[in-house]
Amino acid sequence: MLKQPDRKYRAFAPIGLKDRTWPDAVLTKAPIWLSTDLRDGNQALVEPMDIARKMRMFEQLVAIGFKEIEVGFPSASQVEFDFVRKLIEENRISDDVTIQVLTQARDHLITRTFESLQGAPRAIVHLYNAVAPVMRKVVLGMDEDEIVELATTHAEMFKDCAAKQPHTQWTFQYSPEMFSGTDLAFSKRVVDAVTAVWDATPQNKCIINLPSTVEHSTPNIFADMIEWMQRNLARRDGIVLSVHPHNDRGTGTAAGELALMAGADRIEGCLFGNGERTGNLDLVNVALNLYTQGVSPELDFSRIDDIRATVEHCNQIPVHPRHPYVGDLVYTSFSGSHQDAIKKAFSARKEGDIWDMPYLPIDPKDVGRSYEAVIRVNSQSGKGGMAYLLESEYGIEMPRRLQMEFMQTVQRVMDVAGKELSAADLYALFEREYGLKTVHALQHRVLEEQGEGDKASIVLRGDLQWDGETCHIEGRGNGPIDAFIHALVDATGHAVRVIDYHQHAIGAGADAQAVAYLELRVDESQTLFGVGIDADTISASLKAIVSGLERARGQGARSAQSVAEPA
Repeated sequence: MLKQPDRKYRAFAPIGLKDRTWPDAVLTKAPIWLSTDLRDGNQALVEPMDIARKMRMFEQLVAIGFKEIEVGFPSASQVEFDFVRKLIEENRISDDVTIQVLTQARDHLITRTFESLQGAPRAIVHLYNAVAPVMRKVVLGMDEDEIVELATTHAEMFKDCAAKQPHTQWTFQYSPEMFSGTDLAFSKRVVDAVTAVWDATPQNKCIINLPSTVEHSTPNIFADMIEWMQRNLARRDGIVLSVHPHNDRGTGTAAGELALMAGADRIEGCLFGNGERTGNLDLVNVALNLYTQGVSPELDFSRIDDIRATVEHCNQIPVHPRHPYVGDLVYTSFSGSHQDAIKKAFSARKEGDIWDMPYLPIDPKDVGRSYEAVIRVNSQSGKGGMAYLLESEYGIEMPRRLQMEFMQTVQRVMDVAGKELSAADLYALFEREYGLKTVHALQHRVLEEQGEGDKASIVLRGDLQWDGETCHIEGRGNGPIDAFIHALVDATGHAVRVIDYHQHAIGAGADAQAVAYLELRVDESQTLFGVGIDADTISASLKAIVSGLERARGQGARSAQSVAEPA
C-alpha cells in the first residue's frame, strides 16, 4: 500500500447540500421492493443459474411477497430469453406480480427484449446507458450531447416497441449507469430528457433508477445526491424514484436506508446481498431493519432458514454464519456476561411485552428460529448460559448457588475437551455429576406419624443401598427429610444438615416429575448440592440427600470425564 495514497486516489467531493432534510427523516412505511436476484445477482455467479434454479428462485421471491421481480437480461443469452418465455407461456406470473427485464441502449438488444415479452400481462422494461465522465471519455468516446442523444433515441424506441404490443401494461425504467460517479447537473439533464420523451405524468409514471454502480462515497453523500435529484428533477410527480446501491465500501445497507430517507420511493437489491464484486444491497437486511423499528416490510421472512437454503442452492454461494438476521450464529452468544443478561431478560419478559432483549435486536422466533441456538456454551461462557440451556431444553431450573457449583465442573470439562458443549452434553454431565441415574433413596419406604400436636413426629423406615450393600434404616424427625437425615447418621456414620431447599415440577400430568435441589452441609466440613428427580416429591428430596452425600465421599464427582462420551 502507498504511504501517500492521495497521490493516486481522489477524495469524493461532498455535494454541499446545506439544507438537507434526510437526517431528520424517519422511515414509517415499506418502500417498493425490486429483487434483482435473477438478473444482477445471476450475472455475478461463476456458474449462472439454469432454468430450473431460476424457477426455484422466482417462486421463492413470490412466496416472500415481492411484487416486482427483475427476471433476466433476455437479450444476453438463450437461457435468459427462454426463462422469460417460460414464465409467460406457462402463466406463472400471478396477478399481483410484475416482471422486469433489462436492456442496454442498443437497437437490436431492445428489439430482442420486447420480443421476449410478447403476451406478458404486465412488464417493466429497464433501459440503461453509462453517463459517468470516465465512461464517456474512456469507454464510449462520446460527449455529453451524444450521451443524451443515445438515451433519448432509445427511449423513443421503447415507445415504438410497446405500441406494437398494446395488450401488455408497460412501465418504462431508466438508469443513468454509474450515477454515483457522475456530476449531478449532467445526471439531471439526461434523466429529464428521458422523462420528457416518455411524457412522465402522475397518470403515466416511469421509474428512474439511480444506481451507486460503484460505491465511491460515504452513505451521507449518496443521500445528499438523492435528495438533490429528488428536489431538482423535472416531472418529479410522474417519477417513481428508485435506488440501486452496491456495496463496494461495505455500506450498501446504510446508503440504501439513507437514500429512502432522502426521498427515494423504491429500492433494488438481492437476497442476502449477492451481486457483482462485493455485492448489491441486501434487501433482507433493510426489510428486517424496518421490522425491528415496528414498520411492516410487507415481505415475509418468517421461514428465513428455508429462504437461505434456496438462495444457497440457486447461487451456489454459502451465506456467512455472521450474516445479519440469517447467519447460523447471529442469534448466538458464547460470552458469559452476555448469556447471563439474556437469561435474566428472558426470565423477566412476559408474553405481549415490547421486545427489549439484551444482544437480540429481533425475536429469533419471528424469523422461524428457535431459542435453542441463542445461548451456546464454550470456554468463554458462564453459568448463565449453561443454566439457560439446561432450563430451556430439560426443564432444570437450578438455584443460583448450584449454578455456580456446577459451572466449576463444566469449566473443568471445557479445559480438557476444549470444544463447545451442547445442551445434551451438559445434561449428560449433570446426570453423572449428581448421580441422577445411579442414586437410589429408599426401597420399601414406610412413613408413620406418631404423637399429636407439638409432640407429633414422623418415623421413616426403609432399605438403603450403601457401599454396595442393602442396609435397613430407621429415623425419627419432624418430617420425612428430617427423619431420613437422622437415620443416615446411624447407617452411614455421616452427619448431614440441610442449608437450603428448592423443588419444582418438570412436565405436567401423568408424566410430571419433581426435581429437588438440596444444599447440604456434610460432617460440618463440606458444603455442596445434591439433586434428585422422581415422580414422587418426597423420593426426589431423599434422592437429593443421597446424591449430596455420595458426592461428599467423592463417589459422584467424575468432573474430568470427557463429554465426548455418549450422552
